[in-house]
Amino acid sequence: MNTNPLLLPFNTPYGTFPFDKIRVEHIKPALLQAMDEEKAEIETICANTETPTFANTIVALEHSGHRLEVVTTYMYNMLSANTCDELDAVAEEMQPVLSQHHSDIVANTALYQRIAYVHDHADAEALNAEDKMLLDTTYRSFIRAGAHLCDEKKEKLREIRAELSKQTLAFSRHLLNETNAFLLHITDEADLAGLPELQRVQAQTKAGEMGKTGWVFTLHAPSFVPFMTYAEKRSLRHDLYMAYHTRCLHDNADNNESVVKSIVNLRREMARILGYDTYADYALERRMANNIARVYDLLNQLVEAYHQPALEEVEQVEAFARQSEGEDFQLEPWDFAYYANRLKKQRYDIDANMLRPYLPLNAVIDGVFGLATRLYGITFLPAPEVTVYHPDVKAYEVHDADGTFLAVLYTDFHPRAGKQGGAWMTNFREESDYTERPHVSLTMNFTPPTADSPALLTLQEVETFLHEFGHALHSIFAQTRYASLSGTNVYWDFVELPSQFMENYATERDFLRTFARHYQTGEVIPDTLIERVRQSRTFHAAWACMRQVSFGLIDMAYYTLATPFDADIRAFEREASEPARVMRAADEACMTVQFSHIMAGGYAAGYYSYKWAEVLDADAFSLFKERGIFDKATASRFRHTILEKGGTVPPMALFEAFRGRGPRIDALLERDGIDARTAGCH
Repeated sequence: MNTNPLLLPFNTPYGTFPFDKIRVEHIKPALLQAMDEEKAEIETICANTETPTFANTIVALEHSGHRLEVVTTYMYNMLSANTCDELDAVAEEMQPVLSQHHSDIVANTALYQRIAYVHDHADAEALNAEDKMLLDTTYRSFIRAGAHLCDEKKEKLREIRAELSKQTLAFSRHLLNETNAFLLHITDEADLAGLPELQRVQAQTKAGEMGKTGWVFTLHAPSFVPFMTYAEKRSLRHDLYMAYHTRCLHDNADNNESVVKSIVNLRREMARILGYDTYADYALERRMANNIARVYDLLNQLVEAYHQPALEEVEQVEAFARQSEGEDFQLEPWDFAYYANRLKKQRYDIDANMLRPYLPLNAVIDGVFGLATRLYGITFLPAPEVTVYHPDVKAYEVHDADGTFLAVLYTDFHPRAGKQGGAWMTNFREESDYTERPHVSLTMNFTPPTADSPALLTLQEVETFLHEFGHALHSIFAQTRYASLSGTNVYWDFVELPSQFMENYATERDFLRTFARHYQTGEVIPDTLIERVRQSRTFHAAWACMRQVSFGLIDMAYYTLATPFDADIRAFEREASEPARVMRAADEACMTVQFSHIMAGGYAAGYYSYKWAEVLDADAFSLFKERGIFDKATASRFRHTILEKGGTVPPMALFEAFRGRGPRIDALLERDGIDARTAGCH
């Protein structure tokens, strides 16, 4: 065991993971030893004969399990960013063991009694605000885990959590398998009509990597999205669309229908045992929204404001399509992106690929990092001495304006076979004790470079970068004593505020002109092009909103169920999303079996939080619009009132401290071009 790098001190720069030394075979023994260590630490807390206090119980528990946190952090981050069959197998084997271990801790009667004693008897005057938050969070986490229940119910919860862990892992594995399994192999160049040169080269490169001639398109976003947007051949758009939207529905080992039913019912049963009517009641207790009624109030407001404009947007696309295809043409889901893009180009003389030459990835990195420098004074220095988990990954040191070290930042930008789709920020180490600085990772799936050009991004990819970078800043700036309250460890419907806030800069002229230059000529992005981008920003804003709301409605429909779920999944999700529907869905398509956020991720009964946070971010950015988008005083206020505080203060109090009042929806409506006078929102 002494040779296992996961069990040895990390004698590395800033205590970063020694990725070059860790192998899959190290993970299981490290997990087993780390669990034993945490058990011993818990036993020591429980065996303490002194009266339970905040220090000898709550803080001691906070500091327990450190090694297990290290090992699980490595395993789960690698499962997302750099997995393989061997790692998948280890995770599948150890997931129920880890779940059982956690269940044993929260079901420990002696430990719970000590926590409850401190909660009931602590001297409030002796605790600061962060101490009180940790005490309350710890106590409530044990109550919500069932520590107060009888042994029979505790055992049932253990079984449910173990099975839930297995099912969520299976859901993710099935989705990755199905995404990787499909290839659209084109051998006739005529079938590429409409596709820009960049996508053709990338598809040809992919084919070459696979030992094939012609062009290969996949279900990964950098391949799928451009094909659906530009490919003229309707039958091929149909084929790719159906392949994407029927993932995990096929009659094979990766079908997720039974997995979904199991996940939904396990969560419902868990909530019922804990005394809640539904899983949503359980989940929302620890959210800004707080209850089901407030979530539906937001979703219904958005439907009222955006549904009719969204219907009109779809009708305009269909009318535009009929101009070229004939009056009998019926717009189908696989047509929408293609004709919407053509309409956008006609209306604004712009499409996504027009901006790519001005957005080479290296320049975008400089621009995003430079924005943080301009707002907050922080700087990013390459850290080649920090080892990384894949050659694609780069590491940086982040320093404050006075030179103080703030964080290590990893960046991982392009798709590969062992990497989940999408984009996310995660930590390899949380900030704690004000001086233990975080190790933060940004993981994307951006358009990769080709033999003839660097990675050229769309504006949407720039927005994604800014979004995840906002999460990173939330961790980088953290100034808390306790890791469990640090950085992004906040309510789910608040965590997206810092990230979505950053997206606002993507279409700001003064930001774009700091870095957006043509990768061949060096020409600064023209003001006329920026203006067309800004004018087009509200294009299909209502449609996009209804799409998000439909997902939120599906999520809430599953997790407000008070009885077991055994309905037809496709029929259920269509009925749930009907209030936000603006065009017919393909009969065979199904969102639920691919909906990782609410099935395998942390957004169960929480997908609404994207729109909730959008209200917050639009309102917050409106203050920057009033005072200047680079205003250092406003940025400093945002940093100190929101980004540094993590979960140490209730989120509504943080927002009010920054904005001077509670959030209002008006700024979001204005940004999206929706008339607040007719929207009926408040």
